[in-house]
Amino acid sequence: MKQYTQLNHEQRYQISGLSKSGWNQTQIADEIGVHKSTISREFSRNKGLRGWRPKQAQSMRDERRQACINGKQFSSNEWTEVERLTREDLSPEQVANRLELEGSLQISPEIIYLYIYADKRNGGDLHQHLRSQKPRRKRYASGQERRGTIRNRVSIDERPDIVAQKTRMGDWEGDTVIGKNGDPPIFSASQK
Repeated sequence: MKQYTQLNHEQRYQISGLSKSGWNQTQIADEIGVHKSTISREFSRNKGLRGWRPKQAQSMRDERRQACINGKQFSSNEWTEVERLTREDLSPEQVANRLELEGSLQISPEIIYLYIYADKRNGGDLHQHLRSQKPRRKRYASGQERRGTIRNRVSIDERPDIVAQKTRMGDWEGDTVIGKNGDPPIFSASQK
């Protein structure tokens, strides 16, 4: 399987010629040495009002590339305000929210964290105003708790009536706590 590679100016003109000659996307991909999905993406991403054209496609690609390089740039005055609020011991989340409420700046907490850690690498002291002084900041996946979840679990409200009598061993409620470093579990049963 061929890997995805970005097309260059010459390849786009070659694609145009082969396409006008009646070649399909798979044949074009084989001819210019790219995966067929590269050609498919090219036609869908870089299509204008009059269809796909090589010069226009290259221009659209260049505009996207330039937007990525420049990104959102913040002035030194804006960073000074971020630093001031951070030095007041506000968290990056609070700084971002405060600036947005004041209408002065829209910035994500993640960008503020990146700025603070870059400052730390350059010998700055801004990181000392963070509440948590961890050696490495952990990024959490979409804020969802992954530990302790049971797949296809049935609610306790849906249990049969006989369970409430607790006449059978399996009807007892219990908690299991596994100790640090794999120590044996502690089990406690209760009759609720």
